Amino acid sequence: MEQRVSLVTLGVSDLDRALAFYRALGWQPHPSSVADEVAFFDAGGMVVALWDRGELAADSAVPDEGGWGGVALAHNVRTEAEVDAILVDAAAAGARIGRAGAATAWGGYSGVFVDPDGHPWEVAVNPGWLLDGDGRVVLG
Repeated sequence: MEQRVSLVTLGVSDLDRALAFYRALGWQPHPSSVADEVAFFDAGGMVVALWDRGELAADSAVPDEGGWGGVALAHNVRTEAEVDAILVDAAAAGARIGRAGAATAWGGYSGVFVDPDGHPWEVAVNPGWLLDGDGRVVLG
C-alpha cells in the first residue's frame, strides 16, 4: 500500500445542511457530485466527501453508535491571522468553536471548530511544516 490518503468521507445526518455549511466556508462541490446523495470536494491532491452517515457506516462495516469516531481533520495555514479568520468564518457558517486560536505547547498556533455533524477540524500554523505554493504540507 502506498503511503497516501486519497479520500476522507464525512458521515452527515443532513446532506443539504452539510453542503450549505461547507459552501459558506468557500468550498465548492466538484461536478462529479451526485445531487441529494453525495458531495465531493477537490482538496488539493485528495478528495473530501459528504455522505449519509448511516450509508457510510453500512458501507464501512462499522456500527454507528452516534459518538465521535476518533478522527480529527486539520487544515494548515501560514499565519495566526488566517487561523483566527477561518474560525470566525466557521462560526458564522454554523460551527461550534471547540477551542479558540491560541499558542500551542508544540510551538505553533491553532484552534478547533466542530462542523454541524460533529466533525472536529483543527486550523493550525505549524512552524515545522511548510506549505508549498499550492498549500500542500511539506514536512520539515
